[in-house]
Amino acid sequence: MNSKLWIQKALTMCSLTAIIASYSMVALANAGGVTGELIVSGGSTAGETSFVTVNGEPAKSGRTVFTSSTITTPDGLNATLNLGTAGKIAFGPNTTFTVNFDDNAITGNLSAGNVTVLGAAKSVAVKTPDGKTVSLNAGETASTTGAKTARDSRDSSGKCIDDDNDGKLECDEGGSWLIWGLVVAGAVAGLIYVATANNNADLGGGAGIISPTR
Repeated sequence: MNSKLWIQKALTMCSLTAIIASYSMVALANAGGVTGELIVSGGSTAGETSFVTVNGEPAKSGRTVFTSSTITTPDGLNATLNLGTAGKIAFGPNTTFTVNFDDNAITGNLSAGNVTVLGAAKSVAVKTPDGKTVSLNAGETASTTGAKTARDSRDSSGKCIDDDNDGKLECDEGGSWLIWGLVVAGAVAGLIYVATANNNADLGGGAGIISPTR
């Protein structure tokens, strides 16, 4: 009887230990387990679903992404990573980016292509291949070919490039307002000069005045 009782107690203790260990592992896995959702967009081969790679593995839209993951987009495909309260970032085609994040901040290393911040709780620190770190706010883009850019830019041929991947070409928005502002300012200055330079200025070109016949 005593031996059976001890065996039952031993089995009970083993079961309790296994349960406690299992719950501890679940709790540790949930602690700091912030994840992101990947969304893939762009062209695809007929009959095939578009995908990028995460840590070298094919990844389609809806893929869960963990911190310290490396995302690579092929030619013709874009990807967006939704990180909840931390923010949302987008990758252009032919981009390789290792992303690190938690509940409040996003950082990462850009090896190729470009990354754009669509929204973020804090500025996103991006390290480029030349060893520099740029701080991006919403609407700003960092690339491996140059410093960060806001909105869009033109390439060497003059073509407007959608750097922030928002589907809008905004290359001339700032410049056009400046040009029209200068034109209006010049016209106003000319009118003021004509009105004040000579109070007796004859705007009629010096034509003679004909009196009516009496």
